[in-house]
Amino acid sequence: MKKRRVTINDIAQELNVSKTLVSMVLNGKGDDNAINKETQKKVLDKAKELNYKPNQVARGLRTGTTKTIGLIVADISNPFFARITRTIENYAEKAGYNIIVCSSDENDDKENALLRTLINRQVDGIIMSSTQQDTSKIEEIVSDRMPLVLFDRKFENAKYSSVTVDNCEATRSAIDHFVSNGHKNIGFITLAPSHISPLIDRKRGFIQAMEEQNLTIDSENILELGFYDLKDKQYYQIKDFIEKHQDLTAVFTANNSIVVGCMEAMNNLGRSIPEDLSIITFDDVELFKYTNPPLSSIAQPLEDIGKNSVSILLNQLKNDNTETQHIVLNTTLNIRQS
Repeated sequence: MKKRRVTINDIAQELNVSKTLVSMVLNGKGDDNAINKETQKKVLDKAKELNYKPNQVARGLRTGTTKTIGLIVADISNPFFARITRTIENYAEKAGYNIIVCSSDENDDKENALLRTLINRQVDGIIMSSTQQDTSKIEEIVSDRMPLVLFDRKFENAKYSSVTVDNCEATRSAIDHFVSNGHKNIGFITLAPSHISPLIDRKRGFIQAMEEQNLTIDSENILELGFYDLKDKQYYQIKDFIEKHQDLTAVFTANNSIVVGCMEAMNNLGRSIPEDLSIITFDDVELFKYTNPPLSSIAQPLEDIGKNSVSILLNQLKNDNTETQHIVLNTTLNIRQS
């Protein structure tokens, strides 16, 4: 038999006080209403004893807030999004908010459904890494009154506040490092969907750096993998690319999942990193320090991305007329042995 949920009325009956008094204490308004400290302690102790859990939906109807934030990430299986989720959750928790985490899997329709679900759950605001090509569908689903902050990705119309990194400059720094070490034939492996702003900026940074270094840009040296392709298919595409382009001495990969395929392909082809092919990847992870060889990679400031995303959203929740903010953070190129 399911145990009945403890209510404010139960606490009031146990202590022989009014429901109103209990409600004021549990909502942190005891001092404001001149309720003495001893009574407040009795209420809080009894709530703990009875294992009282507030009904967030009911509280939301009364107060207009559920103390809940919706978080939509593009791919929770990607270590970058997994780590940023933890960071955002930590900062939200410090501010007294719970997080509902969702993954769109880079699917527009799923993202739209998740937005509707979060709104129906009466979240106070949304932080998201969107897979959409533009904001039209988001604007159709999300009311202008709903605070919304983008991270990792942004849109051209700049309607929503965003926290991103300088993907273009980060990629340029990687290519410049290759060139400073004598590389001229450099390949680039990226991921679809190609409308995603970080991927656009990383490709743009690659092209700009090659042009500035007066190096030839051959479209054949750029490989774009489909997001929805199975891992096996992606691996064989990477392996085929490396096998066909043995003139390449260096490759830059646009994220950390791609570089894993590169390392596997190099191993199975009997080729060595960096002797036969130097590699730098975007999105550093702790494991890259311990691979053989340790991988050079671009680290994003996850702590700052999470902190700023939550901070902007909380500011929007407190102030209706908050101006749109666009924070662009710097990355770090960690040079190791690849």
